[in-house]
Amino acid sequence: MKSTVRENENYRKLEKASKMLKAMAHPLRLAIVNLLEDGSKLNVTQIFESLNIEQAVASHHLSILKDRDVLASERDGKNIYYSLKHHQIREIIKCIHTCID
Repeated sequence: MKSTVRENENYRKLEKASKMLKAMAHPLRLAIVNLLEDGSKLNVTQIFESLNIEQAVASHHLSILKDRDVLASERDGKNIYYSLKHHQIREIIKCIHTCID
């Protein structure tokens, strides 16, 4: 019996990629990814202060990016530091900058 496209492993990978891209497809989330594009690790305070937004707003968007496998987090005492989970995301950001210039 032939498997359908949706059962195909490649389709599942495409679904995951789509969810990651959708997560980044918001101006604030894209700004967060852009902050981390250079490989830095930032905590929530550094992120919301850099973007001049409320802490709760930053936390909400960080949660979405982390849930969609875009960001990694690392606890250091009371702080949680966020970074890009995949270095290839930098290439996506570079491409976006090239397209909008």
